[in-house]
Amino acid sequence: MMSVASARALADARCCFVGIGLPSTAANLARRTHAPGLVLVYESGALGAKPDRLPASIGDGILARTAVAVVSVPEVFNYWLQPGRIDVGFLGAAQLDRFANINTTVIGDYARPTVRLPGAGGAPEIAASCREVFIVLRQSARSFVRRLDFVTSVGHGGGGGDRARLGLPGAGPTLVITDLGVFRPDPQTRELTLTEVHPGVDVERVRAATGWDLKVAADLRTTPAPTDVELAALRQLARSLEAAPDPAREG
Repeated sequence: MMSVASARALADARCCFVGIGLPSTAANLARRTHAPGLVLVYESGALGAKPDRLPASIGDGILARTAVAVVSVPEVFNYWLQPGRIDVGFLGAAQLDRFANINTTVIGDYARPTVRLPGAGGAPEIAASCREVFIVLRQSARSFVRRLDFVTSVGHGGGGGDRARLGLPGAGPTLVITDLGVFRPDPQTRELTLTEVHPGVDVERVRAATGWDLKVAADLRTTPAPTDVELAALRQLARSLEAAPDPAREG
């Protein structure tokens, strides 16, 4: 449901900065269904990649072989991302707060963490400079928290006006998709508001998986269930990932 809902949010002929995992699945699903003109940009430097299977990593050779162009990583950031040429950046998170700020660094105290996470990578620049950002993650009271253990990437800071104050050019997170529903920032406060629940999910279940007093839209909707076409394409992508070769062994 997360992959399908995320794919639907991607329009045709847009430029999307894609990460591995659910963002890659969603972007490739969109390209195979309703958005064949979607331009995929991967952090490794592959521009306009058209993989016929899900890449196993950003270094998977299939991205370079199917790309319109391959450039250096600094060029991706200096000439594409930071000047605002990327429409949508797709990010994941270990923790998310009510203003869509992201933690992917540590759980617990920074000096003595309970868990050391993968870290920032290019996420802070993606969150800062893409025209808008979509975030996808599984929701629980441990991931939707009142206060982050560490701020890796700024979403909307402390609320309305903070991005402008910090000089961040992009619009920031405009959509958060979880396994329970869809959230969008309030136009004024920028606090995340539940706008859709997925089929079979009620508001109380979403509240129980949220670490703050959740705001719910007055016109709360139910996400349309996946279509047969979407499910067939998604299953094909899943099978392609299972059959993918080890990128380290590709010539």
